[in-house]
Amino acid sequence: MKKTLFLFLIYLFACPVFAQQGFQFEKDVNKVSVPFKLINNLVFVPIKVNGIELNFLLDTGVAETILFSLEDKKEVRFFNAEKILLKGLGSQAAVEGLKSTNNILEFSSLKNRNHMLYIVLDPDFNLSSHIGIPVNGIIGYQFFRNNLVEINYRKKRVIVYKDTDKNRTKIEKKFSTIPITIEKSKPYLKSTVYQDNRNVPVKLLIDVGNSDAIWLFQGRSELIKVPLKNFDDFLGRGFSGDIEGKRGRIQKLQMADFEFNNPVVAFPDSISIRNVTMVPDRMGSVGGEIMKRFTVIFDYQKQQMYLKKNSDYSAPFSYNKSGVEIQQNGLQWVQETVRMETVPLSTKYNESGGVKVFTNDFKYKFQLKPIYQIANVRQNSPAANAGLQKGDVIILINNNPIHKLTLQEINTLFKSEEEKWITLEVERKSQILKFRFQLYNIL
Repeated sequence: MKKTLFLFLIYLFACPVFAQQGFQFEKDVNKVSVPFKLINNLVFVPIKVNGIELNFLLDTGVAETILFSLEDKKEVRFFNAEKILLKGLGSQAAVEGLKSTNNILEFSSLKNRNHMLYIVLDPDFNLSSHIGIPVNGIIGYQFFRNNLVEINYRKKRVIVYKDTDKNRTKIEKKFSTIPITIEKSKPYLKSTVYQDNRNVPVKLLIDVGNSDAIWLFQGRSELIKVPLKNFDDFLGRGFSGDIEGKRGRIQKLQMADFEFNNPVVAFPDSISIRNVTMVPDRMGSVGGEIMKRFTVIFDYQKQQMYLKKNSDYSAPFSYNKSGVEIQQNGLQWVQETVRMETVPLSTKYNESGGVKVFTNDFKYKFQLKPIYQIANVRQNSPAANAGLQKGDVIILINNNPIHKLTLQEINTLFKSEEEKWITLEVERKSQILKFRFQLYNIL
């Protein structure tokens, strides 16, 4: 499965922005710690909206809070709703949405009153099928603006500290301090990329809602070029449709004193980013594949970021070598056989005096399991050359029933550093077909 990116930059038509307070601690509380789910380098946290718990993507790359996929959350109430248009990354037109004010958001002991939400009405705009868990929204600036927010990727916990000098002093003793800027409610970092033995200073959006390592915009500088070794790829989906581009490797990325050799970089095409208004001198983004190598703390008030290496720091940069993106497309009932241990009504005793147990009986149970479907096939990829097509419903991977795997496990398999052989059994137009291909590195 391809890395799934979800970058959401929005333009709001005819909707004035008003001041929001951000998240505030309850009295006598100075710190909260909440576990999160980490999928494809993306962080998902539970937040209550008007008393109903929803699942949010935590994303420094968005200024506003956005909701969608609320079909199973019909009890959520919204106040003062009015229609607007939402537009951003992607090549298509704007989508219709709602703006709602006076909402209450709660994250453990943190509360944000009078919160403004944007609600996407298009039912096709759906992260859940690409991620494999229910995802109801994205939250950005309002989550980070007031407090010190730690993302501990190894422990999978978000820890929010009250913004005090005491907390900041403790953090500074253990972490490296990196200056950032907060522009249009988003964090930016000055870094250096190395291409063709030249160093190119770049200003990058710090975007934990982007699962890739780096995005670079070749039209922003003559020094930024797509490497000779590259391939066309689907990079993700934004408000305005699919984001297409190329992938390749560069020699190095340097962030302060931290260096990363041979990272995989995405180069979105000009059509996909034409609706995005850039801040001055921005050249791209640094995403979750880089940030997951640290414990990171954001300090928006002082405009700085704290970094501490974790055990993933030196991990190699990989990518989906199969050429297929897989998404969940509904659920199905799956029959599973379970062995039963039964005791006969006429009790018999064995030689040791114990009860004789018959283990030849079975029972059947039915459980809802995900249906996985191929959503995209990269041209000239191993999967495409083997004959796989968009819309194929996967039944088996390497002779294992597909419903026993998560999207994360499938993604890890397709990103293997080894040149593994992959066998897929799929259903296409009521026919069962079998395909075999080998993963290989083209970068």
